[in-house]
Amino acid sequence: FVVGRNAEVIAALRTLAAGGPERFVYLWGGDGSGRTHLLQAVAASASSRWIDGASSPLEFDPAVRLYLADDVDRYDPMRQQQLFVLQNEVRASRNSALVASGSSPPAQLVLREDVRTRLAWGLVYQLHGLSDAEKEDALRAHAASRGIDLSAEVLGYLLTHMPRNLSTQVAILDALDAYALAAKRAITVPLVRE
Repeated sequence: FVVGRNAEVIAALRTLAAGGPERFVYLWGGDGSGRTHLLQAVAASASSRWIDGASSPLEFDPAVRLYLADDVDRYDPMRQQQLFVLQNEVRASRNSALVASGSSPPAQLVLREDVRTRLAWGLVYQLHGLSDAEKEDALRAHAASRGIDLSAEVLGYLLTHMPRNLSTQVAILDALDAYALAAKRAITVPLVRE
């Protein structure tokens, strides 16, 4: 995850994962903003339970400290009812917290009113996308980790002619690396055009 303008979000999540006092955090942002990635990082750092739209259990367990509910804006009515109950149980517990994510701020979600208001009980953060300069730095760092020296022309071409989200850009860079190795050529703008 490239922090960019999201330093406050990262600090809040680190504090929460370390047992901080916050009980509810809601993250929102567009596709490719890193919501799921951040929830997975928090899940790896604490006693947690992952909650998605369909298969994972949505029941309170006193042994679980962190509940991570991804893409709550996609929950069906039954799942929303289960989330409502979980929100109340987390609030009643002294040792549990809930981090949820969605594509919009709580007030704009098409969910049950009682679920929406509870999503806003704690901290609400918008995840901001990276600027072109930050994307360029992230791509350059990823390329360097693979032993690739990218020119400014190639980076500029990738940022202006390819899909703009960073995960797609990284996947394109990985594919270019494999193609360049197979063709025994350097990564140049003509190679990218191919």
